[in-house]
Amino acid sequence: MTDARTAPDPTSAPDPIAALLAVLDVAPGTTPGTFTATNLPKPGGRVFGGQVIAQALVAAGRTVPGGRLPHSLHGYFLRAGDVATPVDLAVEELRDGRSFSARRTHAAQDGEPILSMIASFQEEQDGVDHTEPAPDVPEPEDVESAMDRMGHLDHPVARFWTHQSAFDVRHVGGSLYLGPAPSPEGRQRVWMRAKGPLPADQLLHRAVLAFACDQIMLEPVLRRAGLSWLTPGLSVASLDHAMWWHRDVRVDDWLLFDQSSPSAQGGRGLGAARVFDRSGTLVASIAQEGMVRIPTA
Repeated sequence: MTDARTAPDPTSAPDPIAALLAVLDVAPGTTPGTFTATNLPKPGGRVFGGQVIAQALVAAGRTVPGGRLPHSLHGYFLRAGDVATPVDLAVEELRDGRSFSARRTHAAQDGEPILSMIASFQEEQDGVDHTEPAPDVPEPEDVESAMDRMGHLDHPVARFWTHQSAFDVRHVGGSLYLGPAPSPEGRQRVWMRAKGPLPADQLLHRAVLAFACDQIMLEPVLRRAGLSWLTPGLSVASLDHAMWWHRDVRVDDWLLFDQSSPSAQGGRGLGAARVFDRSGTLVASIAQEGMVRIPTA
């Protein structure tokens, strides 16, 4: 299989990692607790949800006392964003306790809210420590990548998720990019890492994980329903997002997403994921509900 970090494709974007870091480097606004951010281009012109929730987390993290890292966030996507319009971020300082800090971030464009998120930060502390074991899956080097699957396609969406993406994504047992799974089941396992090294900033790595996971969180819902990203008339949109970081994470090393879909109903589906590092340690847990609609006739 190809390795995007050692064999870059000559048609790839100039530097997808630099582009990712640029949009996450939110700039201070005119008043304390406010920031502005730019957007990555995306087919269709809508802001990628993972981008704005990662920006909201970075903004919140820049207002907390030193040494406190995010351990959880809960956010709602309120309306679609426009990639041509900067994102305004306003952080509300809810509480700074002896060990924890809580922040609420509102993201808006032209005065209209597009995301509301609350996050909690904690100082490093000792305590009970255990982790569930990772599932037994093939190593990432033995799994087909998105680049292997779609890198040859001359289509803007295919290029966005391959050459322009900052992430190497590898679906164990096959992806849903070009067709449904051979059999419908609500379980999915995916290896993912950034295509290049990232700065040793743990707030950044946790934000990049929030960014990266949004592209696959609802796929178990599609897989269970026998759908793919090419299903005619398919409409998918993230509604809310919850994350818990259990331990430090490195997104520029391989992470395994062990995913499931407990339920789908009413035009909505729930995706869940446990995220393990390559050593098999659980580093994060994620849940996302999304709108999933297909034509009824």
